[in-house]
Amino acid sequence: MGYTLTEKIIKAHLVVGEMVKGQEIGIKIDQTLTQDSTGTMAYLQFEAMGVPRVKTKKSLAYIDHNMLQEGPENMDDHLYIQSVAKKHGIYYSRPGNGICHQVQIERFGVPGDTLLGSDSHTPTGGGLGMLAIGAGGLDVAVAMAGDPYFITMPQVVKVELTGKLRSGVSSKDVILEVLRQCTVKGGVNKVFEYTGEGVKTLTVPERATITNMGAELGATTSVFPSDEMTRIFLDAQGRVADYQPLCADEDAIFDEIVKVDMTVLEPLTACPHSPDKVVKVSEIEGLALNQVAIGSCTNSSWLDLMKVAAIVRGKTVPENVSFVIAPGSKQVLTMLAENGALADLLNAGARVLECGCGPCIGMGQAPCTDAVSLRTFNRNFFGRSGTPSADVYLLSPETAAISAIEGVLTNPLGKVNLPEITMPEKFLLNDTMVVAPAPEGSEVVVIKGPNIKPFPATKPLKKKVEGKALIVVGDNITTDHIMPSNAKLLPYRSNIPYLSEYCLAPCDADFPQRALDNNGGFIIGGSNYGQGSSREHAALAPVFLGIKGVAAKSFARIHQNNLINNGILPMVFENEADYDTITQSDELIIENAQEAVKAGKVTLVNKTKGLTYNMAIEISERQKEMLLAGGLINLIKSKK
Repeated sequence: MGYTLTEKIIKAHLVVGEMVKGQEIGIKIDQTLTQDSTGTMAYLQFEAMGVPRVKTKKSLAYIDHNMLQEGPENMDDHLYIQSVAKKHGIYYSRPGNGICHQVQIERFGVPGDTLLGSDSHTPTGGGLGMLAIGAGGLDVAVAMAGDPYFITMPQVVKVELTGKLRSGVSSKDVILEVLRQCTVKGGVNKVFEYTGEGVKTLTVPERATITNMGAELGATTSVFPSDEMTRIFLDAQGRVADYQPLCADEDAIFDEIVKVDMTVLEPLTACPHSPDKVVKVSEIEGLALNQVAIGSCTNSSWLDLMKVAAIVRGKTVPENVSFVIAPGSKQVLTMLAENGALADLLNAGARVLECGCGPCIGMGQAPCTDAVSLRTFNRNFFGRSGTPSADVYLLSPETAAISAIEGVLTNPLGKVNLPEITMPEKFLLNDTMVVAPAPEGSEVVVIKGPNIKPFPATKPLKKKVEGKALIVVGDNITTDHIMPSNAKLLPYRSNIPYLSEYCLAPCDADFPQRALDNNGGFIIGGSNYGQGSSREHAALAPVFLGIKGVAAKSFARIHQNNLINNGILPMVFENEADYDTITQSDELIIENAQEAVKAGKVTLVNKTKGLTYNMAIEISERQKEMLLAGGLINLIKSKK
């Protein structure tokens, strides 16, 4: 029996456990990345471990999320990351160099390597044939220290691509189709592995778009083979030495099969407010719009923006349309400037932003009240744009560009006659915005501004855990709900006490104060609780507020791990109907909590209603140790 590509990479990196589906395994991590929204906490945690230098092949710290400097907080955080990176052996990508995933693909990704990043869209690297996984900052810090990263041995979903994309249809439509078929909950503990003749027609940037937005499936990651297209891309980046061919064995056995015929695929769009609420553009064509935003780590490559420039060349967007573009990297922006495409974009009325995440993370360019905003991004969660009343649609650069010119949502099929845009034989190579670490043993002073506060300390699990149900929320609560990350709050990502004042505020503005007044308690959630970003702040803020446990119908993978890493009990209703019997302020108690965690089954008693709930804690023996210790940092210290 042959192996899938996923299994081959895992087998080459396996250091703990056996490759049995559903069991926990530990894998060696070759590369790590952080970004400035999650990096400060990750490096504070790394420093707390007392490890003098990272032990990976290469670790990188990117500044891409929060570059607006309205006060000293952002630049203070950048200086902290730059200095701590220089001290501990980490490469530092300066502000303006680009979005972490775009730059990582261009300059550092290696087929067959493992990559762990404190950003949920780290799976972008799968477009290059990496096993690239998003995680919380603490998990990344532990990997930098040389310890394995633990995952559930995943099921592998075969996504069979056939045919070839028509002009006006893009790889964004491929992943939207997969989301339509599989939903935002369909990928938990699964890897989506792309195969079939259609794969050979897709360039690395097109593949990266698909693996990037595969994060919205809730998947562990997504991966493409490393083939001739990969070699051509790496050669053009001056890195052909990093190339190696990789693919699944012909007799590999997959757990599921998803099929996409690219020949008949139409332009698609995800409607508000979920990436899996997918319809054909032709079904809602003509929708009046206010804003078009092109960029993000999903669609900001040279290839994407060259297509956009070709569509808008010689035209001008109407006066009622705000048209903004954020190139993915300095390499992309400089090449557009040199070949004239940047002038085409500017002459069409585009506002060209910094090479960074920008509007995708709610960092500027919030649309007007009640706006319709078309975006080439990966998420359209409620309020994420910065305007709660806005309707955000996710779509391809081609659809976005023709819609910007027409002033309404427009199906590009039959309306866009794109010239053949081929990948450049050589990309512009200039890595001067990447700062190498200091030689080992050098004296480096780590700079910490006054806004950088310690991460919350936790205590070992008590025998009895009790408190009120502080809030009851519904299905698909995202980390944007739990810990908003907008332009006003991002400067305080290093200040958990301040951020905690906004925890779950989109659901209930009174929750933070209620949690403090009651010395903490429990959160009650629906299914897929904690989907979205890997931001650890969605666990750290509840820790600060005294949250002892979350009882939910199900959890998103990364958020559940972040809760465990920080000592919060993640409990799953064995009978989902029990969720409906809990109301806010009910008194809840867990007797013998320590023994319950060891057994993996919790009896949660509702003292107010006189009811008893059977709850599962679906975790490994290692994670049980973490919960008993009060979190991963405590466990590491106890073992030292």
